[in-house]
Amino acid sequence: MASVRHIVFDLDGTLVHSAPDIHAAINVVLRSNGRPELDIETVTSFVGNGVEKLVERSLNATGGVENALHQKALEQFVESYNADPFSRTEPYPGVISCLESFRGRGIKLAICTNKPADTAKEICTALQIDQYFEVISGAVHGVPKKPDPTPLTQVIATLGGDITDTVYVGDSTVDQATARNANIPFILFSGGYLNAQLTEPHPAIIFSDWHDDWCSALIS
Repeated sequence: MASVRHIVFDLDGTLVHSAPDIHAAINVVLRSNGRPELDIETVTSFVGNGVEKLVERSLNATGGVENALHQKALEQFVESYNADPFSRTEPYPGVISCLESFRGRGIKLAICTNKPADTAKEICTALQIDQYFEVISGAVHGVPKKPDPTPLTQVIATLGGDITDTVYVGDSTVDQATARNANIPFILFSGGYLNAQLTEPHPAIIFSDWHDDWCSALIS
């Protein structure tokens, strides 16, 4: 950990609290299909594997899903969410100062998320955090999603890093598995959207507040 020169972050539930916007959009979909709305805690527990799984889990929780409905609901969600992806979303307290510290030490930063790439970039720009990242990588057609290591290893290669000097910071077991599959250390933000039990090996660092001293410890 003392040789960290590159840090890659997940986005939703790690850098930003985006669940309120995701929750609002999924309930638009459910209402339009005659389904009951879900509370934000339930919707948050569905975040992490991409929009397809989010919509599938939401439909299953409210009456079941079949292929035609899933495709229709997926299109509705994308339309609703893209119309307003950031008005309720904000960086977690302490994120900006931590990113400033890393940048000040010359550490290269990037984002690797299962959120669609264009939307991830739009949110980062709107929240004025895009300036900190050399790469903002999201889901694109033809590239497998996390926990497949491909998107993460591609980001690391673009940064010029390797498994000896890079860590991945995330909030979920999906992120943990992604780091393990890419053979790099994992740091868990436990104040995000963790919704399942962690697996072995345990994260190198676990922190619950971005104001904690984990940032300083990482670059000391």
